[in-house]
This record gives sequence, structure tokens and C-alpha cells, in this order.
Amino acid sequence: MNTYEIRQMELRLESKSWRLARQARRQRRERAQWWFAQMRRVVDAAMEWSPESQGTPAQDYLALAGKRT
Repeated sequence: MNTYEIRQMELRLESKSWRLARQARRQRRERAQWWFAQMRRVVDAAMEWSPESQGTPAQDYLALAGKRT
């Protein structure tokens, strides 16, 4: 007669990997907040500019080589 032993793997919900994932999410959020704060500073510090006035349009003609027949 064969006897089989069944073992169950124990999974703890309060494991280190769960805490590390939570910490990684928090750090990722903090980095994103820092990045967007920097971008807001750049936009706020940007100077206003207006495009230069358009000059009068000029039409240029190309001098083509003589016709060949």
C-alpha cells in the first residue's frame, strides 16, 4: 500500500514582496509628481513671444535651361 503525503504551500499575505511592491508604487508616484512639478516650473518660466510680422510675399521665378527639341 502506497501512502501519499500532501503538503500545502503556505502563502502569507503580509510578505515582504507585498510591502516592496507597495513601496515601489509609492516611489513611482513621488517621481511622477516631481517630474510634473518640474515641467510646470518650465512652463511657468517660459517667456511670452509673438511671431515676427510676415513680410510681403515675393514670387521667385526659376531660370530654366533652354528648351531642347
